[in-house]
Amino acid sequence: MEQKLRQEARALLEQNKVDWIIGFEPGSLKFTTTPLITRDKADTERLVINPFIFNNLADFLTETKGRVGIVAKGCDSRSIVSLIQDNKVVREDVVILGVPCPGLIDLAKVEGLTAKDRDELDEITRQGDKVVVKVGGQKKEFASNQVLFDHCLACELPTPQEYDILLGEPIPPAPNIEASGKNIDALKKLTPAERWQSWQDELSRCIRCYACRNVCPACFCQRCFVEESEPQWIAPMPRWQDNLIFQITRNIHVAGRCTDCGECERACPVNIPLRSLTREMYDIVGELFKFKSGMDKEALPLMTHYEQEEAEDFFR
Repeated sequence: MEQKLRQEARALLEQNKVDWIIGFEPGSLKFTTTPLITRDKADTERLVINPFIFNNLADFLTETKGRVGIVAKGCDSRSIVSLIQDNKVVREDVVILGVPCPGLIDLAKVEGLTAKDRDELDEITRQGDKVVVKVGGQKKEFASNQVLFDHCLACELPTPQEYDILLGEPIPPAPNIEASGKNIDALKKLTPAERWQSWQDELSRCIRCYACRNVCPACFCQRCFVEESEPQWIAPMPRWQDNLIFQITRNIHVAGRCTDCGECERACPVNIPLRSLTREMYDIVGELFKFKSGMDKEALPLMTHYEQEEAEDFFR
């Protein structure tokens, strides 16, 4: 699949079908990748596909001018479709190189299971439903559902629905919804007072770096409300109350656009379980409006139109 990606990307540049290629190259740290944005044909030899291609590359489309060839996993392709629905991306200007994704490996889970940090791990490979970790010459096997990101465990569209070139064989949806939502279920079992205290504790650690906002393709406002001074919606100091307002408002803004790619939680430097908010909003949107983001580029965006068939009791 990796070799086919390099060939297709190079051909797109050579045939002037795109001005840019957006994909992944090896990162500076072990078991990481970093986004590669290039118009140089030689750079396509650095493109990789592995269980560590975390970033949702759709985030770069609104900033890249010209025709773009982009590597997209299932959740990424849905983000691209959502941007098309919002008229932020023109479909004809994008060539989607679809990557069927069996799930991404959460290095923090691997470190927890092996009691070793990144530098002590020699190799991590995916072999079917198993993940094999080599540590000090020894092999340890784990079931994939032990080490994949939570959002990958219940991925509804591991094979991109919208693509121009599919780089591998289609993959069926991931079925482990219970494991994927265990953190959300745990929160729901708390009393309202306990839940409030839990979020106060979590958001007190927030340093307001905005990494969650910056990696999110659905956060495409040129100027965020937190940067407004007239009126000033929240204080610049990261108090937990203002952090809560920021997260709640951001979730409302991305309702109907979030594809549950999990990037906000992965990017958080203090490990706040932000997906517990975003996934719950994702499920509420599905329940109330029977709407899933990024599934049909011809569909109107959820929050920008009204249908007469809307249930009136929703407004009461």
